[in-house]
Amino acid sequence: MMMRASSTLSCFQQHLAALVATLLLLVLATPCRAQVGEHRNDFAVGINGGYVLSNVGFVPRVSQNLHGGITGGMSMRYVCEKYFSTICSVQAEINYGQTGWKEKILDKEDNPVINSVTGLAEEYSRNINYIQVPIFAHLAWGRENRGAQFFVQLGPQFGYYLSESTTTNFDFASRNVADRMNPTCAQDTMSVEHKFDYGISVGAGMELGINKVGHFQIEARYYYGLGNLYGDSKRDYFSKSNLGNIVVKAAWLFDITRTKR
Repeated sequence: MMMRASSTLSCFQQHLAALVATLLLLVLATPCRAQVGEHRNDFAVGINGGYVLSNVGFVPRVSQNLHGGITGGMSMRYVCEKYFSTICSVQAEINYGQTGWKEKILDKEDNPVINSVTGLAEEYSRNINYIQVPIFAHLAWGRENRGAQFFVQLGPQFGYYLSESTTTNFDFASRNVADRMNPTCAQDTMSVEHKFDYGISVGAGMELGINKVGHFQIEARYYYGLGNLYGDSKRDYFSKSNLGNIVVKAAWLFDITRTKR
């Protein structure tokens, strides 16, 4: 059964990656169409920051709440064309991100599991820090310089593992497995095996342009990891262990070059 689930997941991931790659090619190819749109040569850089809610898609399943962390870094955007009412650009970021998972340790009656040694409700979370690089096809509608616009963006995201840490209030050897509704706990002592992370990110938001000052963006974003934290071969414990992130962030971009209109 686990082999079948792993095979189905792998097939889904391949189809999702192929779909996103096709969409990106279509979007990025739009500026290459002959003389239909208005050429732009706008380049802006800036900073961004926000909050990340994360979990990990474990198979076998691990009950979780969302893990909270911060993210922030540098943003860059190149606007290449206005195609009818659509402003076409490529936006990329280099970010530091705090991700991970937070376990929901409950018994069969949905009550917190009490540790027999400490007498406290058991708590466990893993913090995993990454350098993350999303690259987006960015499409916007509205005013280009002064005023508001709505945007959507879609593209691949790559991450490189920096470090990890554990926050818990019990010793692994004395954990209360007998009362747990979800007994899976192998992940509690496993370090991240795959340092390189990759997946698909999609977001939507609003931008306010202020002439000669810059562009203020606010956005909600979802990231679906296509890679796994741990090995997923037949002899490994988990057949799936991919990251999922919900990100809310703001960015401030300053114009470096701007097309004269």
